[in-house]
Amino acid sequence: MTENAALKALADNGVSVWLDDLSRERIETGNLQELIDDKGVVGVTTNPSIFQAALAKGDRYDADLRKFAAEGKTVDETVFALTTSDVQRACDILRPLYDSTNGVDGRVSIEVDPRLAHETAKTVEQAKELYAAVDRPNVLIKIPATVEGLPAISQTLAEGISVNVTLIFSLDRYRGVMNAFLTGLEQAREKGKDLSQIHSVASFFVSRVDTEVDKRLDAIGTDEAKALKGKAAVANARLAYQAFEEVFATPRWKNLADDGANAQRPLWASTGVKDPAYPDTLYVTELVAPHTVNTMPEKTLDAVADHGEITGDTVTGRYQDAGGVLDALESLGISYADVTAQLEREGVEKFEVSWGELLDEAQSDLDLARADVEQSGKQADQ
Repeated sequence: MTENAALKALADNGVSVWLDDLSRERIETGNLQELIDDKGVVGVTTNPSIFQAALAKGDRYDADLRKFAAEGKTVDETVFALTTSDVQRACDILRPLYDSTNGVDGRVSIEVDPRLAHETAKTVEQAKELYAAVDRPNVLIKIPATVEGLPAISQTLAEGISVNVTLIFSLDRYRGVMNAFLTGLEQAREKGKDLSQIHSVASFFVSRVDTEVDKRLDAIGTDEAKALKGKAAVANARLAYQAFEEVFATPRWKNLADDGANAQRPLWASTGVKDPAYPDTLYVTELVAPHTVNTMPEKTLDAVADHGEITGDTVTGRYQDAGGVLDALESLGISYADVTAQLEREGVEKFEVSWGELLDEAQSDLDLARADVEQSGKQADQ
């Protein structure tokens, strides 16, 4: 448990702090363990952008790349092996937290290939492959909350595999995600799975909502529009929490809970502040509520540790004001449905681009390693 006052206050108020980053360097230098010990980090999330950045930095993957080049592995096989290996090692570091929290925390997330975001069956197939390759009980398989992703979420949970649902922007889609979660648990129960061993989080994206809405407010340019800047994202997340409270108070949920099921926790994602005009701890201090996760880039984590002011629950009881913000945006002609649909579309596209960059980086490194292996072979023959 961290001694930092702000981070300890988050934990005391029911917020699990997860790190939105992973690299082999963090693992091998002991940095990840330090963040667990000193900053109260109790979980890790990854995405294609994070892995691309890790692979591009330093030489810690070189030995594996030489090995894979010598074995003739394809770039897809290489990326799969490198990412699952890093997640596996991170899972081992976080295993004590997983054990001490009965599986609630101590989690590491790995995402299915974002190119499969609109393919249900292939998403389920890869979710199973990732789960088997990491082979750790504390892994979470990330599946995007596209229309096609919803049945994939249910089917993956039905296999007893824990899931992190990602790229959630709208309240309607979030309700669809929670329905998919409950359906998956019901299917798992029918298959005789132990519901107490299945965990899930729903990653509700925050900062990107303000980025898009603020851009539209600037285009309007009135005083009324300017007064709403920086308010949409927090309001949206607070209403998501209201939906969480409603769904997990239903008889349908109680029936599953009586059989040992764990509630799907809301996870606040994309919590790094994009606009320097806003407090750099905005999406942490304003979204404190029980049974939530806040996954932060290290810069945000450091900011909270340094000057974050945690004043208790800042979500429940604020739903009317939050609804008022979204109503005011609609009255200005800013369509909530249009904003969230655009953000989902762009979110999938951004992860696809990052995945392409990851493959390009890996292919380049493989080619260099293969040339090195061939050169070494020639010298050995001389």
